[in-house]
Amino acid sequence: MGVGGNFWDLLKPYARAEGFDFLRNKRVAVDLSYWIVQQETALKGQIRNPHIRLTFFRTVNLFSKFGAYPVFVTDGTASPLKSQARIARFFRASGIDLSSLPVAEEGISIERNKAFQKCEKECVELLELLGVPVLKAKGEAEALCAQLNREGLVDACITSDSDAFLFGANCVIKNMQPNSNEPFECYHMSDIESGLGLRRNQLIAISLLVGNDYNLTGVPGIGIETAVRFVKSFSDDEILYRLREIGGGDLQDFQHDVNLDSSLIPSSDESPRKTKVPHCSICGHPGSKKAHLKFSCQYCSATANEGCIKKPLGFKCNCSPCDLDNKEKEQKRNENWKLKVCRRIASEQNFRNNEITEMYLNKQQQYDGDYHLSWENPKIDMIVDYLAYYQHWEPSYTRQRMFPMLSTIFLRDVASNSKDQLLGGQYEFDSIQRVKTRFGHQLYVINWKKPTREMSNAICIPSEDSDTEQELGIADESTDLLDEPDSPQIHVKEGCSFLSTEEDMVLVQNAFPEKVSQFLRDKELKESRSRRKRPMKSENSESPRGVQLSITNFYRSSKVPCHEKLEESETGCPKISADTSRERDKEPIRNYSKSVRRKLLFD
Repeated sequence: MGVGGNFWDLLKPYARAEGFDFLRNKRVAVDLSYWIVQQETALKGQIRNPHIRLTFFRTVNLFSKFGAYPVFVTDGTASPLKSQARIARFFRASGIDLSSLPVAEEGISIERNKAFQKCEKECVELLELLGVPVLKAKGEAEALCAQLNREGLVDACITSDSDAFLFGANCVIKNMQPNSNEPFECYHMSDIESGLGLRRNQLIAISLLVGNDYNLTGVPGIGIETAVRFVKSFSDDEILYRLREIGGGDLQDFQHDVNLDSSLIPSSDESPRKTKVPHCSICGHPGSKKAHLKFSCQYCSATANEGCIKKPLGFKCNCSPCDLDNKEKEQKRNENWKLKVCRRIASEQNFRNNEITEMYLNKQQQYDGDYHLSWENPKIDMIVDYLAYYQHWEPSYTRQRMFPMLSTIFLRDVASNSKDQLLGGQYEFDSIQRVKTRFGHQLYVINWKKPTREMSNAICIPSEDSDTEQELGIADESTDLLDEPDSPQIHVKEGCSFLSTEEDMVLVQNAFPEKVSQFLRDKELKESRSRRKRPMKSENSESPRGVQLSITNFYRSSKVPCHEKLEESETGCPKISADTSRERDKEPIRNYSKSVRRKLLFD
């Protein structure tokens, strides 16, 4: 949930749509509970164990398609405030009166339901087999994600909880859409500060007023717009201190500050007593109506010896006395509005701003132990057995879907001077097939070679007519919803088996610079040869192959040229020579223009 009151809608105008390379070679912290809840809500009952499927496919995509280094974070022991909020959320969903809400005792944590804990445990087991680091937070997972981001250990956080900004996150990715040109909906704290003019302490103050994960209701009667307006009237350094005073019922200091602010504009007691300036009822400007009947005032643009111009509907005078009076009235309205909001906050008995503020600003470690972030090679055989047990997948299908991730890890190892030259102990880097553009991003299509006689079930690609997916019941599912990675293509040539995968161009350059140089030389040679053959083709044909014709050449006009029309109008009949007439007699009549066809048919 995070901050209530449609907080994401407030931040939506300042979101960035980032491209494929945004997470390339970067570390990203993932709130695992966000993925589990999202998939269980969207596909529950449609496929088998959607949480395992989503975790597997999205992790493969983060490695192979986006080139990221993911770190997964799970929730720890909930605080008493969080436990109380969970009880209140359950009562609200069940329609039970919140007046009978029990109080969570100190030291007793209300955990999530057993079904969620089971899903989380299964996902953690799969991630450990994939060789991805998994951290368990002391409390909230988004709090540890934000701390990792704030300390520079990761470059971004993937979570839907908006209170990650309150915990100190600098970059939050809310949505991922792999099959699009800009797959990430990203929010930067710097954009929020410059766009909304709100900093971290002010965002915490807004959450206290509209509600958050620890206090669902906030202050009744205060919405997101009122909260933003009220918080902006204080600086970031003083807002939390002022809320603490107001929440305790102390409004004297606030009223004293209001009186000091009102002293900026001289009041009627401090300045000489001002007399009310009369205004004309016709034009609305200073002066009497009698004086304006004969002559126009200096504010009106009427000609001499004519009265003033009648004022329009809704007219407001801008003279200095009226302007000063309007400013005093506006300031008085703002002061009364502030006092009204402060009284509403002070009247809230359960305004626990101190405890929640300390939790958001807690600078203690959210993780027991050192941050040892390391990525190991996946345990392929154990992953195959794991997914065969939970998902009923064939080993060949599992290895097929894992291959893009394995190839990315292999290229990283080779780029870091690894001596291993075989992918999975079987496939070797053969060649670069071509350059492919996918969603505006250029990739190399790589051929991985393996002798046919050595093929086994280690990495096997099922044939196209295999009914593996039909047996699993996933043939008609949405690709965007499931985030399925692209499967490698297979072809056999000269007794060898080849797999084709799409890889990042920079990664391939770092791993196999000689292969890239050879590919670029061959590509340039082919282009030079094609340029040499192009003029020869243009002599024998009307237009070179591959060159798009102009629209006038492509659609030949059937109308008679202008000079022929002039001769036809003089003689009264179309001018057709003997040679051309014989040729046209052989052609179908539909090739003539409409006027010629009419004369041939009816004359």
